[in-house]
Amino acid sequence: MRALTWHGTHDVRVDTVDDPEIVNPRDAIIKVTSTAICGSDLHLYDGVIPSLQPGDILGHEFMGEVVETGSGSTLKKGQRVVIPFTISCGGCFHCKVQQYSACENSNPAEKQDMSAALYGQPMAGLFGYSHLTGGYSGGQAEYVRVPFSDVGPVVIPDHLEDEKVLFLSDILPTGWMAAENADIQPDDTVAVWGCGPVGLFAIQSAILMGASKVIAIDHYPHRLELAKQLGAEVINFRETHVQDALMEMSGGIGVDAVIDAVGMEAHGFAFDNMLEVVKQKVGIGADRAHALRMALMAVRFGGKVSIPGVYGGMTDKFPTGALMEKGLQVRSGQTHVQKYTAKLLEMIEGGKIDTTFMISHRLPLEEAPHGYKNFKEEQNTWTKVILKPGMAASA
Repeated sequence: MRALTWHGTHDVRVDTVDDPEIVNPRDAIIKVTSTAICGSDLHLYDGVIPSLQPGDILGHEFMGEVVETGSGSTLKKGQRVVIPFTISCGGCFHCKVQQYSACENSNPAEKQDMSAALYGQPMAGLFGYSHLTGGYSGGQAEYVRVPFSDVGPVVIPDHLEDEKVLFLSDILPTGWMAAENADIQPDDTVAVWGCGPVGLFAIQSAILMGASKVIAIDHYPHRLELAKQLGAEVINFRETHVQDALMEMSGGIGVDAVIDAVGMEAHGFAFDNMLEVVKQKVGIGADRAHALRMALMAVRFGGKVSIPGVYGGMTDKFPTGALMEKGLQVRSGQTHVQKYTAKLLEMIEGGKIDTTFMISHRLPLEEAPHGYKNFKEEQNTWTKVILKPGMAASA
């Protein structure tokens, strides 16, 4: 089959690789009909997530048709399914309390030591996201093996086309959980750093949850316009002093809740961020946390901090004093996708959530390297890229 594989920093290629096979009774094989490039895929593309190996298949946002099942799968051949990026067994302590992204059994035992050394306990398995998370082949491919297929996949009604539901795999539940983690109350003013796909869905979710004011912070004009169309007020951080603007917009006390949808590769020319860019490139620092620092300084005393943006290692100059002295509540984590999919699918069917507004480009799988390059370098206009295996390549 054809699949997008990683070969080094900014070097991804569509190669011919072995077809996946059923390994365990609970497995299923999916023929991919749509897959997407996620903002967190760029962390792999940029080489800032450790443990990738040449030839690893990327991609964790995908859906398709069931073509083969193991004896323990609950899926049936021919069903259309969206696959959560989190691989979860359904039976461990964390799965039973709906903390699916902390599954204790999905990361193979032989791959757990690295993430346990970094974080204290091993990570759960994720599709296409390095050997820290199990080394599973991802969904930017013609076919994928799906472990624990009796737990994760979301069966999709035939009347809903792929693009309306594809983002149930990751960014829609991630944006929803980000807003939920901000514990939004009806009178809250919420500031969201980053108007990429997760940030836009967090804005949409915060508004649906009843926030009185949502403020979007970015520097790409088109992404800020999308946020404005959702109902947010916007700040271009290259034109406005963010802290001063937020204090003014919140009556002088700071915003009630902040959402960092930027993560470990923050943009901007602030001194702390430029220093961390250098550290990241030479390997002595892992995370650029400028957006998170700004969020912690802007939120009011007793405020709420939600961190859906991906962080992978250490950060310097972290404002622990502000965190403690201000009495902040902080919630973060990989998304517990399976907890939210049924509710979000119902909202999509009912017309309460639109998932298609941010799609800017549709490409054949064969053009995935071109999609990655432009999604990184042209972020103002390349807001979301869908890849279609089997789609004819452009002339």
